[in-house]
Amino acid sequence: MEDKKKLSAKGKANKTFTTNRRTLVKALASVPFITAFGYQWHKMSGLKTREKLACNNLFEGLGLDKVEATQAINTPVSSSLQDHIRIGVIGCGERALRVLRAAGFIWEDKLTNWLKENNTAALQHWLDQEDFNISITGVCDVFEERAEAAVAQSRNSLQAVRDGKPARGAKRYKHYHELLASPDIDAVIIATPDHHHARMTIEAIQAGKHVYCEKSLTRTEKEACQVYDVVKNSNQVFQLGHQVRQNPIYTQARHLVNQGALGQISLVECTSNRNSPHGAWVRHMKNGKPRPGSPQTIDWEQWLGTSPRVPFSLERYYNWTKYWDYGNGLAGQLFSHEFDAVNGILQYGIPQTCMATGGIYHYKDGREIPDVFHAVYEYPGRGMSLLYSATLMNSRSRGRVFMGSDASMEIGGELKITADARSARYKKELQSGIISAGQPMLALTSDSGIDGTTSATAKYYAGRGLTDIVINGKKVDVTHLHIKEWLNAIRHGTPVSCGIEVSFQEAITVIMSTVSYREKRKVTWDARSRKIV
Repeated sequence: MEDKKKLSAKGKANKTFTTNRRTLVKALASVPFITAFGYQWHKMSGLKTREKLACNNLFEGLGLDKVEATQAINTPVSSSLQDHIRIGVIGCGERALRVLRAAGFIWEDKLTNWLKENNTAALQHWLDQEDFNISITGVCDVFEERAEAAVAQSRNSLQAVRDGKPARGAKRYKHYHELLASPDIDAVIIATPDHHHARMTIEAIQAGKHVYCEKSLTRTEKEACQVYDVVKNSNQVFQLGHQVRQNPIYTQARHLVNQGALGQISLVECTSNRNSPHGAWVRHMKNGKPRPGSPQTIDWEQWLGTSPRVPFSLERYYNWTKYWDYGNGLAGQLFSHEFDAVNGILQYGIPQTCMATGGIYHYKDGREIPDVFHAVYEYPGRGMSLLYSATLMNSRSRGRVFMGSDASMEIGGELKITADARSARYKKELQSGIISAGQPMLALTSDSGIDGTTSATAKYYAGRGLTDIVINGKKVDVTHLHIKEWLNAIRHGTPVSCGIEVSFQEAITVIMSTVSYREKRKVTWDARSRKIV
């Protein structure tokens, strides 16, 4: 019975990426399409020989048969004892528990619910993950409840759940300095609020630990420069938590841009729309009651770190994103994803200038960050502007669009390329009707498994390619692949896709927009002095 279910699920998944025929014009519905990792051409009937040749020349000119999957997908995990890696976790909030799940450790409540609800599909999806040959040997959090949850999760490794026997589990450390001093830890995952990232990353590297740090890298340009210098002068592997780089659809997009499929790109627009209290970082209440935590259970002094001293506040603890002392607001939390996606495709680095604006128009709750925010980043040497726009009061999807002289590309959970009516490159195909300026000439999708019951937050991130993809009929979490890439780099010296160079570029770009917004002026990046002026 189980085998039949698996075969049925596999049959429904089909190919990882296929041409979305419903979005193609009638002519292109009959030409070759590509699959994710073999890039096989399939000849279809329906066009005259002359038109088929024109289409083949068009697609072959874009080099669609030469794109490769990410190295994390292609590289197996070493299972040897000498390659076993012991991980410490600093910061055990919601994101940390999700990262641990992607690394092969499931939290108690999730496992209990799956078993209670008989949700064999979700459990099987998790059990089908690769075993990373790691153990969680230490955890540290200022909140007792969260630390204990992470300790429990560390016992539920893939192998432990498969065998029905809990693993040894992690040791809880009261202070992160104690964790970094432990000889039983080889590498750390840092998933604290942003104001701790710089100091913890620097101290972890200096302690000889490899680092996987959640975004954003730092709060200030000074911190970004300090982290950059320390990592560059070390032998440790650093990876920032921007997992979209593991989605093969972005590899495809970069290849298409490099092949000139869009022509000269002059404008990129990226957006973030959310419309819920949770999405606006109002998270200290649940079902009308305050969430757990008190001065007796939360080490407030350690949580504040080097930030200004303020009295204990449950509201600040859960909603830290709303305050400048702890992060960079919408830019640090949401634009950082957008910039990483754009920079991963174009590789243009830090913009020359930035001008940001916006305001607090709805959430009059004492927050300091805007709930409507816009920023324009200029690359005059590239002849391009990057425009970012966000609101926390509307959930309409506005997409992420690259606009070139020959075509536009929209990319998120899927990729669509539409020829421009005035394109020189596609002039013949447009005139002959092979392609249309009104509909995508190429559409590639990944079956992310999103359905009507999925939460708004999950749909939001899935729409940006930040959650699951399907590889050979099997759902895979891109965070899982991102961690795997980091571990492979530690073991084998292979490159990481979100190392210190691109992390520094993201940090400075985010901080430029914060400085511009707060100081109400246009700012410029001085690369020589490494300062925002």
